[in-house]
Amino acid sequence: MDSHPLITPAELSRLLADSSTAPVVLDIRWSGPGSGDGREAFQQGHIPGAHFVDMDTVLADPSTGGVGGRHPLPAPERFESGMRAAGVAQDRPVVVYDDWRSISASRAWWLLRHFGHDDVTVLDGGWGAWRAAGLPVETGPNEGVELGEFVAGPPRLAELDADGASRIAVTGTLIDARPANRFRGEDETVDPVAGHIPGARSLPALELVGSDGTFLSAAELRTRFAAIGVDGEAPAAAYCGSGVQACHMALGASVAGLTDDLGLYAGSWSDWITDPDRPVATG
Repeated sequence: MDSHPLITPAELSRLLADSSTAPVVLDIRWSGPGSGDGREAFQQGHIPGAHFVDMDTVLADPSTGGVGGRHPLPAPERFESGMRAAGVAQDRPVVVYDDWRSISASRAWWLLRHFGHDDVTVLDGGWGAWRAAGLPVETGPNEGVELGEFVAGPPRLAELDADGASRIAVTGTLIDARPANRFRGEDETVDPVAGHIPGARSLPALELVGSDGTFLSAAELRTRFAAIGVDGEAPAAAYCGSGVQACHMALGASVAGLTDDLGLYAGSWSDWITDPDRPVATG
C-alpha cells in the first residue's frame, strides 16, 4: 500500500525549499474533451519549478486513430520521452497536480506507477489549494528543463480490456466513474452511444472529493466504496468515458486504504461502444 498517495501544499512547500528533497513537480492541467491542453493557464501561473505535461500527447496516444478509446494508454516509449522532457528521473520523487479536483493529475500518478516509478504523490486540492495557502507562484513557460533519466519499465498495474471488464462486472465490482446521469444513459454529450456496461455500479469520481477539491477522509471513502460492494478483497475495477476519471477512482481507492492496484479498463466506455455486439444497459 502506498504510504502517502497525497501531499498537502504545506508539505510540498517544505520539500521545495530544500534542494536535497525537492521533487519534480508536474502540472497536468486539462479539463476534459475540447478544453485545450492547459498550457496557457500554466504560463499564467504555476507552482515554482513545475513542468507542464500535456494530457493528449504524453499521457495518451493520439496516433492510434481512436483504437482503444479517446485516451488510449501511451506506449512506454512515448511516456518515457514525455517524462524525461519534464525532468523526471527514476530516483527523484514526483508530485503531480491540476486544477480539476485531481482528475487529470491522477492519470499521471497512475501511469508513472504503472511504468515503474515508486515515489509519486498527488497534491491534494491541486492548484486551488496551493493558491489558497498563499504560496509562491511562478509565471512563464519554464524553459530549459534539464532532461530526466526516467526509464519506463514493464507495465505492472492491472489493466483490463473489454472482456476483462465484462468479467469483473460478474465476478466482482466494475465501477463506472462518470457522472451518474451519463451512467443512466441521460444527457450524453460526449460519446455517440449512451448507457453503461451491464452489471457496472455507479460511483462518480467527482464524489470522492469535497467542494474544495480535496479528497474525502479515508473513512468516508471506504463508506462510499462499500456502498457499491468494494471492500478491498473481492475483484474490482473502474472505467469511465476514456480512462481518465477511472484513474481518479484508482487514486481514491488508494487514499481509502483499500488497494493500490484497482483494475483499470483504460479504453473505457469510448472503447466499449466501438463493437456493436457488446451489450449496453441504461437506467
